Amino acid sequence: MIAQAVLSTSLMVLASAAAAQTLYKSTMPDGKVTYGEKPVPGAKKVDTIEPPPAKTGVVPIRPEEKRAQPQSAPQQPDLVQARDNLQKAQAAAEAGKEPLPGERIGTAGGNSRLTDAYFERQKSLALAVDSARKRVQQLEGAR
Repeated sequence: MIAQAVLSTSLMVLASAAAAQTLYKSTMPDGKVTYGEKPVPGAKKVDTIEPPPAKTGVVPIRPEEKRAQPQSAPQQPDLVQARDNLQKAQAAAEAGKEPLPGERIGTAGGNSRLTDAYFERQKSLALAVDSARKRVQQLEGAR
């Protein structure tokens, strides 16, 4: 019985691996089952086993699958540009931390302090980063 199941399973696998052709299941009068490309003469019962349809790799999406999938649109050029602008603004803010010439004032004790121009520049760099970040978030929310 187990050998018969193994034989039938292996025949099914071989049949599916072969070019899609019809397989016949012949049941003999004594109850023995035989699988083959042609029906066995004298079989008490013959069943036709059709191969499954060939898979082409292109399968339409069923409505329930479509509802289950998250709606993700391809990245819009605006979003890509906004993310690029954010990276540039962050890089400029990082590079702008060092005072520029003229943004330090010497003191009588030999030390120096930063000028108001330095702090204004830092503020504008931070605003540019915040503005770019808000634009990215706005575009991501619209997707």
